[in-house]
Amino acid sequence: MSDWDDEDEAEPGRARKRPLSNLAMLGFLWRQWMRDPPALWGSFVLTLVAVGLDLCIPWASGRLVDAVAHPGVGEAGAWRAWAVFVGLYLAFCVARNSFGWIWNPFAARNMEAMTREAFERVQSFSSDWHANTFGGATVRRLSRAMWGYDSASDSLVIFILPSVLVLAGLSLSMMLRWPLVGLFSLAVCVLYVGQNLFLTVTYVRPANLTSNALDSRIGAALADAITANPIVKSFGAEAREDRRMAGILADWRTAVTRTWNRFQLVWLVQNLLLAGLQAGLSGLILWQWMHRRASPGDVAFAISAFMLMAGYLRNMGENVRMLQKGMDDALDVAVYMRTPPQVADTAGALALPRGAALSGQLVFDRVTFGYASQGAALYRDFSLVIDPGQRVALVGATGSGKSTFVKLIQRLYDLDGGRILIGGVDIAGVTQASLRAVIAVVPQEPILFHRSIRENIAYARPDAPMAEIEAAARRARADGFIRRLPKGYDTLVGERGVKLSGGERQRVAIARAFMADAPILILDEATSSLDVETEKEVAEATEALMDGRTTIVIAHRLSTVRGADRILVFQDGRVVEEGRHADLVARGGAYARLSALANA
Repeated sequence: MSDWDDEDEAEPGRARKRPLSNLAMLGFLWRQWMRDPPALWGSFVLTLVAVGLDLCIPWASGRLVDAVAHPGVGEAGAWRAWAVFVGLYLAFCVARNSFGWIWNPFAARNMEAMTREAFERVQSFSSDWHANTFGGATVRRLSRAMWGYDSASDSLVIFILPSVLVLAGLSLSMMLRWPLVGLFSLAVCVLYVGQNLFLTVTYVRPANLTSNALDSRIGAALADAITANPIVKSFGAEAREDRRMAGILADWRTAVTRTWNRFQLVWLVQNLLLAGLQAGLSGLILWQWMHRRASPGDVAFAISAFMLMAGYLRNMGENVRMLQKGMDDALDVAVYMRTPPQVADTAGALALPRGAALSGQLVFDRVTFGYASQGAALYRDFSLVIDPGQRVALVGATGSGKSTFVKLIQRLYDLDGGRILIGGVDIAGVTQASLRAVIAVVPQEPILFHRSIRENIAYARPDAPMAEIEAAARRARADGFIRRLPKGYDTLVGERGVKLSGGERQRVAIARAFMADAPILILDEATSSLDVETEKEVAEATEALMDGRTTIVIAHRLSTVRGADRILVFQDGRVVEEGRHADLVARGGAYARLSALANA
C-alpha cells in the first residue's frame, strides 16, 4: 500500500496527515526540473539578468529626478538620465519575456512527463491497491498534481526567487548608503517572509490538506455514482444520491472556506507589514533629506524602491501561498513516486518465450500464500501439476481458493513461499508483461474500454490487420451483431461497454481472447450471464477457443464443467478431491454433495 490511500481520506474538520514534508516536496520539484538542466539553468540566468535590471531602475529614477532638479546638468544630461531609465526597463522586459520562451515549453514537458510517469506508477500498483483506492479519486489526484506542479514551479521560480533577490539587493544597496534605512528595510522584509512561511505551513497547510482530501472525495463520489447510474435508476435512487453528493459538497465547502479564510488572515497581516514598510521607509528617507544626507532624487529613489519592494512582497505573500497549495496538490503524486510497486519485476527479469518455445504446463511447487489482510495463509505447501492442453475446472465454495489460484498464475501477488512454473520457467523471474501475454482471460463480467469494438477486440494486438480482427469476431459469434450496428466495428461501446448487452460484451471479450492467441486460457464462467440461445453460440465459441490450450475454468455452475479433463474441488486452499465429473459423483464426496445441491 502507499503511504496513504482512500481509507486515510480526511473526515470533515480533521486535518489530513502529512506523509511528506515541504522539504521533501521541494526535492520532488527539483527532480522534475532536472529533467532538462540546460533549460533550467537558462531560465535561472535570465531571471538573474532581469533581477539585476530591476534593481537598477529605482536608482535610475533617482538620478533622473536629480538631473531634472539640478540646474547645472542641462537638458542633454536630463535626456541621458531619461534614456537610461527607459532603457533599463525595456531591457528588463526583454529578459523577462525571453525567460518565458524557455520556461513555458520546459514546464509543459515536465508536466507531461510527470503525469505520464505517475500514471505508469499507478498502473504498476497491485490489484489490492486498486481495490482499496477509488478510481475517481486517483484520477482527481493525478490531474490536480499536474496543475499543482505548474503552480508551485511558477510561484517559486517566476515570483519567489526574483522577489528574494530584489528585496535583498535593494535592502543591501540602501544599507551601504544609509545603514539605518537599509537595516529597517531588511528587517521588515525578513519579518514579512518569516511570518508568511510560518503561518502558511503551520496555520494554512493543515486546512488545505483537509480541503484537498475532500476534493478527492468529490471525484470518488462522482465516479462512483455516475458509473453505477443504471443501478441508481433501477432503484429510483437519484434523490438519495443527490443528498449524498450534497453532503460531501457541503463538507468540502466548509473545509475550503476555512482554508480561504486562513489565507485571508495571512494576507491581512502582510498588508499591515507593508503599511509599516511604507511609513518607515519614506519617513527615514525624509529624515535623511532634512539632515542634508539625501537629495530629491534619493527621495524619488526611496518611493520607487518602496513601490518595487511592495509589489515584490505582495507577490511573495501570494506566491508563498500558491507554492504551498501547489505542493499540497502535487503531494499525492510525490507519494506515488516514492511508493514501490507491490509486485515488481526482479532485477534482470527476462521475457517469457511465446509460441512453440513454451508449453502450457502449469506447476505449483510447494506454494504458500496468504493475503496481507488475513492472518492465516490460504495455501500451505500447495503442489499441483496441470499438463499442457488439459482442461481443468475449479469448483468450491466462495473463499475456498479458486480465484486466488488464477491470480497467482498471473502473478497479481507474490508468493510467501514456493514457486509457480509455466513451461518449466519460474514466473517470479520473468517480466510481468511477458507472463500475462501468454495468458488469455475471459472474465465473468467482461470490462470493455470506451473505445471502438475494433480497438477492444484488438487490445492484445493493437496493430493486427482488420481481417484478423473480423476473423476473431466470427469465431466468437460476434461478427453478426457487430455488422448490424450503425458504425460496425468502429462503434464506440460506452464506458465499460454499457452500450452493449451482456451477451454482446461477453462475445467481444471472447474475440479479444482469440486475438491474444495465448497458450493458457482462463475462463471465469464466461457463459453464465447469457441467455440460453446466446449461451449455446458462445459455448461453441469457447470450445473452439479452448482447443489446444491449457484451460482453467472457474466454475460457478457445475453444469458447465461436465466435459473437463479434471475437476479440482477446493476447500480452504486445498484440493480435497479431483477427477472427472462422473467419477466424482460416484465417489459420493464433496463434489457429489455440491452436484446434488445444484440439481435440487
